[in-house]
Amino acid sequence: MPRLADPRCNGNRFPFNALWNRPNTAGVTTPGHRTRPQRDTVYTDPLTSTSASPRLLVSCGESSGDLYAADLVHRLKDRFRDLESFGVGGDRLGGEGTRLLAHIGELAVVGLVEVVRHIPRIRRILSRVVDALDRQRPDAAVLIDYPDFNLRLARELRRRGVPVLYYVSPQVWAWKRGRIRTIRDTVSRMLVIFPFEEALYRDAGVPVTHVGHPLVDLVQPAPDRGAFLSGLGLDPKRPVIGLLPGSRRTEVANNFPPIIDAVRLIAAERPDAQFLLAVAPLLDTATLASRCDGLPIRVLVGQSHAAVGAADVAVVASGTATVETALLGTPMVVVYRVAPLTYALGRPFISVPHFAMVNLIAERRVVPELMQSDFTPERVAAETLSLLSDAGRARRMREDLADVRRRLGGPGATARVASIVGDLLSARPGA
Repeated sequence: MPRLADPRCNGNRFPFNALWNRPNTAGVTTPGHRTRPQRDTVYTDPLTSTSASPRLLVSCGESSGDLYAADLVHRLKDRFRDLESFGVGGDRLGGEGTRLLAHIGELAVVGLVEVVRHIPRIRRILSRVVDALDRQRPDAAVLIDYPDFNLRLARELRRRGVPVLYYVSPQVWAWKRGRIRTIRDTVSRMLVIFPFEEALYRDAGVPVTHVGHPLVDLVQPAPDRGAFLSGLGLDPKRPVIGLLPGSRRTEVANNFPPIIDAVRLIAAERPDAQFLLAVAPLLDTATLASRCDGLPIRVLVGQSHAAVGAADVAVVASGTATVETALLGTPMVVVYRVAPLTYALGRPFISVPHFAMVNLIAERRVVPELMQSDFTPERVAAETLSLLSDAGRARRMREDLADVRRRLGGPGATARVASIVGDLLSARPGA
């Protein structure tokens, strides 16, 4: 794993004190930050922390980010017993003692058109967080993915002289490449999870460290597949199909109807098939369960890894869940649908050959992608039935998924991030 490097070092250890000593003006050139015109009001008297305890701002906007953030704070508390953390997150992060200023349930929006409708709410939450920054200045900030919110927050943190570590890069390699300029102006260091991202940021003059993927540590199947399925009243000898329609309400609203229609087609062709619907904790489980009436579906809340690990095939909404499914080695069909206007506006700006993260990591088509008009019940059913009946195809896909796992690297990503954040907190003034 590469160690932190910076042109201000004599060796290859990153000088964290330089992050606080950097002038707090927008028009000053610093290593890793190009000169930009001063457009925003800059605080002339940098705020200081009045607490002897290390104080950390953490911000994430989705379920996966909440998982990563909670694991990170948990590890940091082993090093800093008196750590004070606050920010934006979900139940997992809150469960680690982080004071939540906003819940990810308020931010879980996907799609250009959908985001526009929620801009006033996002602005209110940002204002709430900024007010907290002005009352209690953090010693550092860790922003996790969710760029529509976090890049705005990074700008506010930069203006206040707070060092920003950005963990899990926005997908600038896929679209909105111009965000790299914003990142270069506002972020102290990128902590990226895919190997190819490191060169992208280094070439753009952004301090960067590849830390590996946190899911390598976090994704675990049920220890005993047979016992798990039997406990649900299912027969381990019959085929099991996992269903993951997404973790956000707008995703599920778009993805769930064709998935359920595909279940009906599959069940008609394979009456022995059993289905596990993995529902994210923030979703309306009762409503989703009511739409499964009359179908051989078991609904599980917050048990996606167990469900996918027990499945012979999974139908998975494009996103982080495809990486989780790859790590579990389960053959999959990747699906996704957004509002037609969102797709029409966004498609011209997407510059990657694949939609599914698994295929991007593999650098080839490993799993089928059914997007927008290709995402029909008939296509989903056909691909799923093929993977159930064609043992050779399923075996080849498992081999390809094993290669994806190897490309993601070894365990220890969160430990590496915790070490970087911990060193930064230890180097804070007055520590």
